[in-house]
Amino acid sequence: MKNTSVKHPFPYLPRLFRWLLLSLLAGLLVFPVLMMTANSLMGARELKEAYGVILENQTGSISVRLLPRYPTLQPYVELLLDSPDFFVMFWNSCRQVLPILLGQVLMGMPAAWAFARYEFPGRKPLFLLYMVLMVMPFQVTMVSTYLVLSRLSILDTHQAIWLPAVFSTFPVFIMEKFFRSIPESLIEAARVDGAGALKLFWYMGLPLGAPGVMSSLILNFLEYWNSMEAPMTFLKTKSLLPLSLYLPEITTDQVSVSFAASVIMMLPAVLGFLWGQEYLQQGIVASGLKE
Repeated sequence: MKNTSVKHPFPYLPRLFRWLLLSLLAGLLVFPVLMMTANSLMGARELKEAYGVILENQTGSISVRLLPRYPTLQPYVELLLDSPDFFVMFWNSCRQVLPILLGQVLMGMPAAWAFARYEFPGRKPLFLLYMVLMVMPFQVTMVSTYLVLSRLSILDTHQAIWLPAVFSTFPVFIMEKFFRSIPESLIEAARVDGAGALKLFWYMGLPLGAPGVMSSLILNFLEYWNSMEAPMTFLKTKSLLPLSLYLPEITTDQVSVSFAASVIMMLPAVLGFLWGQEYLQQGIVASGLKE
């Protein structure tokens, strides 16, 4: 029997088209980062020449430059040596984000394990409530959260930032999927060997669900490291503000410093993603496990 399939005259065209399309999309995403990095290496005069139309209402057009004509590290020197507020806010971000991540792990892992591996009355409605709370924006719960924090007398403190976030439902939703993907046959084999509930969670749930835990930590780190709404609402003292609110404090005379601050603020998020990329990949594989 003859093969009636028609061969494409240019078999590499579809692959080339996909490669060009993906390269274009990647370029659009990377372009702002490259532009920000290049601008952080420009002096005040060069930035004024390029963006004077925006900064000082000059006549002319914007000049976008991916390579500075006269590269300089002066913005970084001014930021790191002459801006003590930057280090205070950086430390504030660490003091607010790290307790959030630790608290979410301690509170979220047992809850996610219970939803994934146990059947109890009201489990489905309760998990549905978790999902409803997860999709609620901050503006919806802002007033009620403010009243609770005020009643606890912890407004304008670091606790006002990390205490509500510790009980976030998003980590539970993420980790529950990975704990549920653990084959039931492994759990039953461990029970036959005499493992109790605590040993099952400690020796099987945590190692096999580690990709889900790490994925949750990375995603929440990116969210809370760049968070602005909660600090603006619950903090009034300037010395308690996180790094995400440092850029609005910079005037137009310090545009080069603002670009340098943006680059430095972006580094922890980029390094965290690169460090946890393997866990994210393992998490995708783990979520597809079948018995």
